[in-house]
Amino acid sequence: MSTEDRGETFEGWDELDWQERRERRFARWLSAPGVEFKSDSVRVEYQERVRLLIDVIKLKKPARVPVTVTAGFYVGRHSGLTKKQSMHDYEKAAAAVIKFHEDFRPDFQTSSVAPARVFELLGLRLVDWPGNGLADETPWQYLEAEYMREDEYDALIADPDVYFRRRLLPRFGSAFAPLASLPPLTDMVEATTMLFSLPAFADPKVVEGMQRMAEAARECLAYLMALGAAGADAAGRLGIPSSFGGIAKAPYDILADTLRGTRGIMIDRFRRPEKILEACERFVPIIIDWGMRQTEMTGAPLVTFVLHKGADSFMSDADFRQFYWPTLKAVLKGLIDEGIVPTMFAEGGYNKRLDVIADPDLPVGSMFWLFDQTDMAAAKQALRGHSAIAGNVPTALLALGTPAEVEKYTLDLLETCAKDGGFMLQNGAVLDEAKAECLKAMLDTGRDWRG
Repeated sequence: MSTEDRGETFEGWDELDWQERRERRFARWLSAPGVEFKSDSVRVEYQERVRLLIDVIKLKKPARVPVTVTAGFYVGRHSGLTKKQSMHDYEKAAAAVIKFHEDFRPDFQTSSVAPARVFELLGLRLVDWPGNGLADETPWQYLEAEYMREDEYDALIADPDVYFRRRLLPRFGSAFAPLASLPPLTDMVEATTMLFSLPAFADPKVVEGMQRMAEAARECLAYLMALGAAGADAAGRLGIPSSFGGIAKAPYDILADTLRGTRGIMIDRFRRPEKILEACERFVPIIIDWGMRQTEMTGAPLVTFVLHKGADSFMSDADFRQFYWPTLKAVLKGLIDEGIVPTMFAEGGYNKRLDVIADPDLPVGSMFWLFDQTDMAAAKQALRGHSAIAGNVPTALLALGTPAEVEKYTLDLLETCAKDGGFMLQNGAVLDEAKAECLKAMLDTGRDWRG
């Protein structure tokens, strides 16, 4: 966001309520600063698509149902790339994104998967990927472990930033190892105290680690530039906007996904429940700030939460109400108050969570939910008049079904969820495999429906 643009968006910000703040962000999204449109008609298409989603978020019935795709490796697959190529060859990956947008014309952009070379340079232990522990046609996999020890809650709670730098990141990847030896930056409070802290940065191991991180950063920029060009093409030539403003996590998922892992967090729920709650509370302002900073960079006023360990299969309703929802709700309220739209990707089933997430403390028409394996009729019933919903054409149907079967499922879904608005058509889970004719059937059916 340019300084001038930021000034216009945030002028008099403290005097605005959440809806007025959101309107400012929507106006900026619609104005598409920095986008070079091929023609005025493309600009109109872009703005029409943005308005479709704005209407859905506000629980209105849009001119038509917006349709989009949560795509993973299928973007590359559609262009004949292996999964390894999708993660290693940024130019081919970007070309695949351009072809995907041209062939399917979703209402919102998709992108490619992550850059493997960055992971390699960091010596990352969090994941395996094609060419590093996995075959060329195997999707990348997260490697759960107890990266945070069970007795380290107090250190995390005392100062998450220091804990991540000095303990957690060195366990995540070998390039980060030297960070553990650096003194606290608060030691450098005056010119004279810096003299005692700076020599640590000259340690050969620290220098090597910094060089590896710098190389990884340059590689990451190369990836972002290639994929950014594909996104600019989608917006400027095809009128397809990006709805991705940033990504965030539920406080509990930070612990359960990455720090403690599934096994560790389940034990902690019995042995140290108060520490889980305290750590989750500590993450609330950090996540709000994280989401805000991302939307200021991207300009799209939506932050996506990919929800994992709150699904029906991971915890009881009582545990969800105690451990998962309260701090996630606090994060959502903080973002909504800043005019940001949380988009909640509820992976797995959320059938037992519907009464909880239809929370009267959250403003009506302030967010939307993308469901995977949740009963969509029940979701519509629970969230009607509260939150917009999206979903949930099954990945298995798109990969193994016929166009006729996809069309029938999609029509039934639209009749169930879209008649009174507040609905976006989307696949239910990240798409790695699909038949092009089935994906086209989903998108065309949604675009043509006027129920």
